[in-house]
Amino acid sequence: MSTLKELEKLLTRGKISRRDFITRVSALGLMAAVSPALLSGTAKAAGPKKGGRFIIGITGGSTTDSMDPGTLTSNMNQNVNWQIRNCLVEIDHNFNAIPELAESWGSTPDAKVWTFKLRKGIEFHNGKTMTAEDVIFSIKHHLGEKSKSAAKGYLKSIENIKADGKYEVIFELSGGSADFPFILGDYHLTICPAGTEGPEWEKGMGTGGYILEQWEPGVRAFSKRNPNYWKEGRAHFDEIETLSITDTNARTNALKTGRIHYMDRVELKTVHLLKKMPGINVSAITGTAHYTIPMRLDQSPYGDNNVRMALKLAVDRDELVKQILRGYGEPGNDHPIAPVNQYHANNLEQRKYDPEKAKFYMKKAGKLDHTFNLHAADAAFAGAVDAAVLIKEQVKKAGININVVREPDDGYWSNVWMKKEWCMCY
Repeated sequence: MSTLKELEKLLTRGKISRRDFITRVSALGLMAAVSPALLSGTAKAAGPKKGGRFIIGITGGSTTDSMDPGTLTSNMNQNVNWQIRNCLVEIDHNFNAIPELAESWGSTPDAKVWTFKLRKGIEFHNGKTMTAEDVIFSIKHHLGEKSKSAAKGYLKSIENIKADGKYEVIFELSGGSADFPFILGDYHLTICPAGTEGPEWEKGMGTGGYILEQWEPGVRAFSKRNPNYWKEGRAHFDEIETLSITDTNARTNALKTGRIHYMDRVELKTVHLLKKMPGINVSAITGTAHYTIPMRLDQSPYGDNNVRMALKLAVDRDELVKQILRGYGEPGNDHPIAPVNQYHANNLEQRKYDPEKAKFYMKKAGKLDHTFNLHAADAAFAGAVDAAVLIKEQVKKAGININVVREPDDGYWSNVWMKKEWCMCY
């Protein structure tokens, strides 16, 4: 049955279509062994229902959230951002870069100069027509000296951006980049009207399928369908209400009682109970989300690769998947490329738990007597605090000491992420 298992894995990861799956399984005479739930879970519905209000209960919202694309940090403002705005490029479910606000693009042979042709007739929610001026402004917003945008680092190769008429934008890079279109599909790089600044960001002006009507950071967002949306077959709901419900139990109860229609980050300790409830569908699909424990290399002692290597080797990833994720995941391998991604390298050797080798590297760094502060809150992900505590216990076998600093959920992404030297993240 190993062949069937491999095909099932390809299907759930989006590597093959449902039709391809059925064809291959039928050819092997294995159809009777296929779970009906597998096919029904991956099959596309006959057609989405139009209208109504869709209510989302989501984690990670903070009172410090902003709709400035450069400062998007929480699940909540990222989700709302996708409702109301678009990028030049969209990354589809097969991880291909496809046209969005740009209808096409091309580069010089050395991939140092990229030209993007914009769709004509696209309007912002205020009726203003989108042009090259807006695109240039939106990208440069992340590049200024005072910019604190998380996108600034991977845009640093841009040396110049210029317009060639109203509907063509040219990017001149310091070096060749075959992946440049993929970069422009990042959620920070949504296109906004030129000149937007200060409080105007909170209006959420964009070209997306929904128009932001109300925005209470860390509390609630309410948007209505854009009647002039340019994408066919999108934006099916009349309204979307997005609620910040950080507490997992509160989110779960809201789903059970019908207060919300969708919740993210189901509590893995109780997911088996949710699956048994009538009217609730639990979807477990291999995606690109990954939980990380980033270190700031500009803060001591994390600039020392011996320290980083020691901590990598001192963590038992298999136990984390078993105890924290309850098996709903796979061990990471110190890079962000998910197994479903077409560029995932299956031939990389998996880094494994090795406390003796970890101790060797930490001793080499001269930090065996050091206590490492690991900042954590479940705002990072459900179970992040438990994960930090488990890691603290794991690394003791390598003679490493960790102090788990429990942070408040509210403000975690503003006060901890990119500020503290080591923290739980996703």
